[in-house]
Amino acid sequence: MGNRKRQSAEALKESKKSIFFAKLNNCPTSPRKMRLVADLIRGKDVNNALGILKFNSKDASKKIEKLLLSALSNWQAKNESADIEKASLFVKEIRVDSGSMLKRLRPAPQGRAHRIRKRSNHVTLVLESNIIEN
Repeated sequence: MGNRKRQSAEALKESKKSIFFAKLNNCPTSPRKMRLVADLIRGKDVNNALGILKFNSKDASKKIEKLLLSALSNWQAKNESADIEKASLFVKEIRVDSGSMLKRLRPAPQGRAHRIRKRSNHVTLVLESNIIEN
């Protein structure tokens, strides 16, 4: 590996140290319904986002809350000595992509059939911390 490539790789690695993420694949909810909940917490701090998700009545909010707690535990695994309150964690990015689709047929009148598409999605949640140094 060349010197310039090594330096840019180390700089990229250093910038990614403050980013922590969790992924949820093949969640059996339509991406449109999941994006409604994801838009509520994008850019919010972790405590505020957990409060929003806990008291939201949508089913997708329970799945995203579990994903946010998973990303938070990933942060705690790397920063065992750091305190959650002092590290101002926030949801940097939450991305909902469409996953695989189950295609089914539903009987219709006069011998016809209608196609039913059961959609799923992939959710990626990225946390970033601004650790306050004293």
